[in-house]
Amino acid sequence: MKTIFAFICGAGLLGAAAFANPDPAVAVALNNPAAPAAEQVSGLAVPVSLRPVARKRMRVPDARWDNIDGSRSWSVAILQALRTHANELPDLVPKDIAKYCPAYPSAGRAQREAFWVGLVSALAWHESTHRPTAVGGGGRWYGLVQIYPPTAKFYQCRAKSGGALKDPEDNLSCALRIMAVTVPRDMVISRGMRGVAADWGPFHSRRKREDIMSWTRSQDYCTGLARSLRPVARPDEIGPQKNDTSPMPMPLGVLSTDGK
Repeated sequence: MKTIFAFICGAGLLGAAAFANPDPAVAVALNNPAAPAAEQVSGLAVPVSLRPVARKRMRVPDARWDNIDGSRSWSVAILQALRTHANELPDLVPKDIAKYCPAYPSAGRAQREAFWVGLVSALAWHESTHRPTAVGGGGRWYGLVQIYPPTAKFYQCRAKSGGALKDPEDNLSCALRIMAVTVPRDMVISRGMRGVAADWGPFHSRRKREDIMSWTRSQDYCTGLARSLRPVARPDEIGPQKNDTSPMPMPLGVLSTDGK
């Protein structure tokens, strides 16, 4: 009898030990009773959806050099600068902007960018007659807008040598880097020979300065013709006046509340 009792007690102790120290493999199975099978992926499946990404459209505005082959990339170089290191320029309203572009203050971003393209292209006509390899001042100034290499180095332009400044896109990118400093500093284009005029001689000549003004003012983006159609605020005289307390007239065809 004692033997049977001892056997039963021993079996109970073994069972308790088994519950206290379960088999790890069994525990994993119990904790994950319905582990899903690995998903079968076809070798032909595309890992990422090849949905085309919309590219930001860049409309190239009219410029004074448009008659020259390859000049479109010059305008694009200015637009790219206006969206990177010269991004602040279109946000500014220079104090003398009315002489260059009357529609500029009320224009949208695209029209303002177009003005800067037009202005630089008009300046380049007087600096180099649109010749990217032009060298002036006895070998001191280079490229489309005649930049002095030490000036390019001071403003940390990509093109820092005379030879590099003959690259039209790099020359224009450097010009916008300079203007991005001088125009915000002076808040003018040429008044008092500051702003853009601080670094470019044609603005110091009344004849050349007025020619640049005349050319930019004649462009659609400066006359307002190219402006997008925005909602216009309704004049005050249309609709009920603020201080008018008289009842609104009843529309025709609507019966009054008393049935008359």
